[in-house]
Amino acid sequence: MRAFFNRKKKLITALLLIIIAAGVFAFNENDKYFQIAKNLDIFAAFYRELNTYYVDDLPPEKIMHKGIEAMLEETDPFTDFVSEENLDDLKFMATGKYGGVGASINTNGDWTTITDVYEGSPMDKAGVKPGDIIVSMDGKSVKNVAQEEISRQLKGAAGTSLDMVFRNPLTGVETPRKIVREEINVKPVSYTGIVKNDIGYIKMTQFTENSGAMVRRSVEQLKQSHPGLKGIILDLRSNPGGLLDEAVIVANIFVDKNRLIVSTRGKVKNWDRSYETTEQPVDVHIPLTVLTNHSSASASEIVAGSMQDLDRGVVIGQRSYGKGLVQTTRQLPYNTKLKVTTARYYTPSGRCIQAIDYSHRNDDGSVDYVPDSLRKSFATAGGRAVKDGGGIEPDAKVDPTYISQVAITLLRKQFIFDYATTYYYSHPKITAPATFSLSDAEFADFERYLENKDYSYKTRSEEALDSFKSTARKEKYYDAIANELETLEAKMKHDKKQDLLKNKTEIKRLLEEEIVNRYYLQKGRIARSLEWDNEVNTAADILHNQAKYKQLLTIAR
Repeated sequence: MRAFFNRKKKLITALLLIIIAAGVFAFNENDKYFQIAKNLDIFAAFYRELNTYYVDDLPPEKIMHKGIEAMLEETDPFTDFVSEENLDDLKFMATGKYGGVGASINTNGDWTTITDVYEGSPMDKAGVKPGDIIVSMDGKSVKNVAQEEISRQLKGAAGTSLDMVFRNPLTGVETPRKIVREEINVKPVSYTGIVKNDIGYIKMTQFTENSGAMVRRSVEQLKQSHPGLKGIILDLRSNPGGLLDEAVIVANIFVDKNRLIVSTRGKVKNWDRSYETTEQPVDVHIPLTVLTNHSSASASEIVAGSMQDLDRGVVIGQRSYGKGLVQTTRQLPYNTKLKVTTARYYTPSGRCIQAIDYSHRNDDGSVDYVPDSLRKSFATAGGRAVKDGGGIEPDAKVDPTYISQVAITLLRKQFIFDYATTYYYSHPKITAPATFSLSDAEFADFERYLENKDYSYKTRSEEALDSFKSTARKEKYYDAIANELETLEAKMKHDKKQDLLKNKTEIKRLLEEEIVNRYYLQKGRIARSLEWDNEVNTAADILHNQAKYKQLLTIAR
């Protein structure tokens, strides 16, 4: 009997240990949820007491939004609260569509000017031209109205109308026009054409709905119209990304069916996914180059990274942005949404190219880039070394092109834009974009146009000298070297006229692009710029040199 009770005692003890262990485990598992519930209660009680007893009335929505903003400061910049009034912006990011008039504007001084008109848009149909000045909208003057407010008024539901008055920038004649808003679809493929006689070129600006299908059609059209095509340049420079699914579709154009393009992994394991190609490709053999720069992000990096990892194409340009995070939207009450980072994505080699580590913050709340010492190496399908943690590094690096200070000033003060407007009204037509060129006599006319214009500026050297002088004063060295600094300053003093001539080639190109835009809109501007585009020319040269192309896909980097 005693043995029976001893066995029963041991069994009860074991059961108690199991129950205690389960309780401890449950507490650990649920502790964070308890903490959330506890602090939500505190937060609600705090707000109730503050709102009831604070001496002045407090705006509820403003206070709550400040609380939300404070929480978001602990996350990455891609996680955000989307209010009801900003839902259209979220829709535009996914679809590339919005209700509006199809034009870009710029406010300079008292008035707002049309800077670009989209082909086939309501503004284009109404005969509005770049350079036209907006005088009034629905009978109300827009003089001294902020650009953001005018932009807001130009947007609206498709089918609604807007009575506008425009002023010709040269004659001053005012013309009323009724603009009927439409659903504007910003095309993700802004240009498709041929460079260097036999190289296809596709400029892709975003990854929105159906963008993959548009790129596929572009590739098919290039192959059909140019049977001797030697290669394709896919330009993803300054493409901020968009829909992950569309990136897979774009990759599928050049890669066989059932190939892994990207995988995602996050906290919720049930949401982890692998994305493979599902369709037959257009061409898996045609030589391919992908252009990237520091503003190529997200879906752009998925395409560039997968082409690199699969040794399918050569990446050219500069290191990409380094956004390896995936966002999804969650519905919130009162027609609001949470856009939240739910996972990291990984290219076919297994690397995550996220450049900034938001999970570890410094004492001041700042975040750092992943140091090179912590970046890990991975291998492409052919054994080339590639690294994680810092965007997509190009296989062929091309330094970015910087424009001179004088050119920046002429653009900022709109003198190039205004001269192009003058040129347009005095020249009924010009040659095709690719062949248009300003003569020396016409450039001299531009110089005369600037004679009474203020385009003063400081060169970078002058700015650096000013900074040095300021430091010298703080450290009390200035008096001892003042004479030398004044002599140096006199030698550095620039002659605006000479700066124009010294940078004539660059300024002439900017003028030609802006003038062509008047006649052929955005496509014309892109077509004209391709002639002197360093990355495009480098890509074309590599595609024409098959030995170099193959070498870049086989050597270890």
